[in-house]
Amino acid sequence: MKDRKFSREKLRRYDSWDVEAATGAEGRGSKVSLSLSLSLSLSHTHTHTHTVDWTMILKLAFQSIGIVYGDIGTSPLYVYSSTFTNGINHNDDILGVLSMIIYTLTLLTLIKYVFIVLHANDNGDGGTFALYSLICRYVNVSLIPSQQAEDRDVSNFQLELPSNRLRRASNLKSTLEKSLFAKYPLLFLTMLGTSMVIGDGILAPCISVLSAVGGIQEATSAMTEGRIVWISVVILIFLFLVQRFGTGKVGYSFAPILIVWFLMIGGIGIYNFAKYDPHVIKALNPKYIIDYFRRNKKDAWISLGGVVLTITGTEAMFADVGHFTVRSIQISMCTVTFPSIILAYVGQASYLRLRNGDVGQTFYRSIPDPLYWPMFVVAVLAAIIASQAMISGTFSIIQQSISLGCFPLVKIVHTSSTYEGQVYIPEINYLLMFACVSVTAGFKTTMKIGNAYGIAVVFVMTLTSALLVLIMVMIWKTHIILVILYILIIGSVELLYLSSVLYKFDQGGYLPLAFAAFLVIVMCLWNYVYRKKYSYELDNKVSLDKIREITTNPSFSRLPGIALFYSELVQGISPIFEHYIANVPALHSVLVFVSVKYLPISKVLHDERFLFRHVGPGELAVFRCVVRYGYKDMQNERGSFEQELVDRLKEFIRYEMWAPPMEVAHHEGKNGGATPMVGHDGGDEEEAKKRLVELIEREMKKGVVHLLGESEGVAREGSGIGRRVLIDYAYNALRRNLRQRDEIFEIPHKRLLKVGMTCEL
Repeated sequence: MKDRKFSREKLRRYDSWDVEAATGAEGRGSKVSLSLSLSLSLSHTHTHTHTVDWTMILKLAFQSIGIVYGDIGTSPLYVYSSTFTNGINHNDDILGVLSMIIYTLTLLTLIKYVFIVLHANDNGDGGTFALYSLICRYVNVSLIPSQQAEDRDVSNFQLELPSNRLRRASNLKSTLEKSLFAKYPLLFLTMLGTSMVIGDGILAPCISVLSAVGGIQEATSAMTEGRIVWISVVILIFLFLVQRFGTGKVGYSFAPILIVWFLMIGGIGIYNFAKYDPHVIKALNPKYIIDYFRRNKKDAWISLGGVVLTITGTEAMFADVGHFTVRSIQISMCTVTFPSIILAYVGQASYLRLRNGDVGQTFYRSIPDPLYWPMFVVAVLAAIIASQAMISGTFSIIQQSISLGCFPLVKIVHTSSTYEGQVYIPEINYLLMFACVSVTAGFKTTMKIGNAYGIAVVFVMTLTSALLVLIMVMIWKTHIILVILYILIIGSVELLYLSSVLYKFDQGGYLPLAFAAFLVIVMCLWNYVYRKKYSYELDNKVSLDKIREITTNPSFSRLPGIALFYSELVQGISPIFEHYIANVPALHSVLVFVSVKYLPISKVLHDERFLFRHVGPGELAVFRCVVRYGYKDMQNERGSFEQELVDRLKEFIRYEMWAPPMEVAHHEGKNGGATPMVGHDGGDEEEAKKRLVELIEREMKKGVVHLLGESEGVAREGSGIGRRVLIDYAYNALRRNLRQRDEIFEIPHKRLLKVGMTCEL
């Protein structure tokens, strides 16, 4: 660090704080010392070197089998019974359905997700909010006005863009940026997709466990429906209780079981194919799909709701990519999962061609007798694991939505010290457990749950395609012909499936929509008030002139130590500070205004996290600091946050800060203690910096106080009853009953002082 040289010209770049200084200080911003974080000065020369660690990739590929594919891997338990709900009317209908299964898995799972959607990750992270963050990073569609010019210098913020087809991308970008009408639907669709994925996390465990446990009825008639339900409930409770051990440990524990499962269903599929009817290979001809629709017409269209269950859990690949890597998921999917489930469906089709009447219990009745009990045990274990994919995905997208201001604060536990994407959220885990147990006990059968599950799956896929098309046009700049082909082929298939599953709305299909409606209301409410509060603080921020007036006012008592004043406002000083100083006329020797900001990227490199500015020389050392995180970053991952901030502040002063020469003197403060004073002198600039660093080191030893600015929103006078209910009751009820910011940042309570202010919204 000490060997690095910086030119004053490079440091004195034009940035967002220059604009603020010129505006707030009536043109005197040039007199204020200007500096940027060390990392930003280096960001133009920073290059990413991606080295492939195949040992790590193969380990993650192994783990991913136990986390990602349980859901799609256990679909053979119930697909044929859900498709042929009224029995098989024609033997060739089996070929038509098998053909649809093969091409649906190939088109939507393999081509769309494995080879296209996975590449739309946000620096390794996936999910609906990852797609939205990609768009926000390239197009200014975010509704929270916290953008800064310096954000673009963060390494992960940069997008690698093709150089051609710019006109079409620019036109679409300009349209989205200028249209407020377009920004709201884009955020709403993102919230809806996220809510549907959470709905998947509720329904996946229910249908998988019920289907597996229900197989015991083949062995004994004493196992009634009620007993199956209660056994399933016990299994579900156990599943959610082990989540706290983390994705990595759960993955290593579950992966061997899933590998045995895939080997067994693939092997049994080959056995049934050879024993019963090898001619089902004719299903590779899509002509049988056309014949199936000609024979069954409306019934064939309705049966698509059962076929779509073959791809349940596909969206988990993208939602869970942050727990693993794109390459590891591609390897495990193409080498283990996809071949095994195709063989399983082919084998079941061969069995059904000779035994149409067994379609209600296709999976268990197609198992050779000697393998029945081993397969039952593995099926139950696999069903338990199947739930893991969407549970892990739910944790990931909740973390993303919190960071982007779209979900109430909850505790996020990083369960892996080596892989940051693996998280566990206690509150969400237990809410999911309660919802799963309620659905299982209430619906009792897989038929209604299957109808609900199908709607959730296809909705998420359709919304993913809509966001992906925007990314293809604006960011990837894909050739227009390929974009049109994607829409015509994949988009039309998804819309066809969506129309079918919506037909069963009154047969359980309403459940995911009810879940989604509740979650979208919560997310919209939280985001709406969050934006209103931020705009209020932005409109009433304290000017730099006012800060200088306050910090140089001799009537204020001087306290020893360092004060960290936290607020959500990034551009400027929060009005909460002025409210504080009006009631407590005392200031600490070193004052740092800290704003924690989440960028629309998954990770911020650690060296680029802190962005400092020296507010100006005066009696007190006053700084501003923006601490930038991605929505996947761990907070306090390197120990004490306050120690790290102070260390970075000293680096900033030594290597970056440009200022008029200063000296450090002492005078007697009102409290009777010796208090440093920074003033102007003609001395050497480097010596002044050294003295300022020494000042901070001395005050650090005297203690750090955390002043947490919190604004409580209330509906302004004259507001309608709707606004009052939303803000005064609904929002504030959520805020009071969930995590507070001091818990999220692990601020020591003995050195914490909360400063409240009421905002009329």
